[in-house]
Formats: sequence, C-alpha cells, structure tokens
Amino acid sequence: MWMRRNCPSIPFERFADDIICHCKSEAQAQWLLAKLRERFFRCRLELHPEKTKIVYCKDDDRQGSYPQEKFDFLGYTYRPRRSKNRHGKYFINFSPGVSDKAAKKMRQTIREWKLHLRSDKELEDIARMFNPVLRGWINYFTHYYKSVMYPTLRYLDTVLVK
Repeated sequence: MWMRRNCPSIPFERFADDIICHCKSEAQAQWLLAKLRERFFRCRLELHPEKTKIVYCKDDDRQGSYPQEKFDFLGYTYRPRRSKNRHGKYFINFSPGVSDKAAKKMRQTIREWKLHLRSDKELEDIARMFNPVLRGWINYFTHYYKSVMYPTLRYLDTVLVK
C-alpha cells in the first residue's frame, strides 16, 4: 500500500516479506532505497543488509556495468543469459533460471529418497511415489529458461541408473 501511494511510478512485485522494485535509473534506485530506509526506520524495522541491494539488469540494450548484476527471488536466479530470438539470432537477455540454492535442495531431496536402496521396487512404483514432487519441480522451475534445470534432471537419471 505504501509503495502504491508514495511511489506510484515504480512497478514492483511482492511475496511475503520480499519485494523487487523496477527502477529506471541508478539515481531513482538510490532515491527509493533512501525512502525505504526512512520508512522502515519510522516503523522501527530495518532492511536486511544482505538481501537489500541495487541490481543492474544487464542485457543487450543495457550495456553498463554495476557490482551486482544478478539476484535470487522465489527459487530463481535472475541474471544476464544468452537467448535466441524467433529468427535464430542470439542475444543477451536478463532472465530467470532455477537458482543454485534451489537446485542443490532438489538434489539433496533426491539423495534423501535413497533410490539406490529401492531395488525391490519396479520402476513404475518408483515413478508413482516420486512423480508428484518431480512434476511440481518441473512445472515450477521450467517455466523460464528450462535448460538451467537439466543438470538436476540428469542427476536424477544417474541416480536411477545406479
């Protein structure tokens, strides 16, 4: 509510206690950061020092440089990535892909399934047991830049073969 009232020209996304604000310039981002710090101070809160940062969304149209050029949000890492347009030409696009932290957690979950100890089960039984989780991961994390998910899926294949 505060953002809509006080900064109506700055688009943003919120989830729980996280927010991403889309500023047009570094100056606007610095101004907003100062306003947010002031607002939090008045509410006797403080911004998380590691999670609060200005990130430059570098792509082919924005060639500048900034210390921070990527960020994580809701299990995705947003960063410059190579993409292909509909004419087959490659370009750099700022886009999301599964984060390293989320991929590591998925591999840990696969290890916890102890698939190598389930040789008494048919492949169909294993599929029935774990497909709901796998479908959830695939549906969520392959919505954008699905190739970042391939190493985790290859890891699952390797574990199943053992």
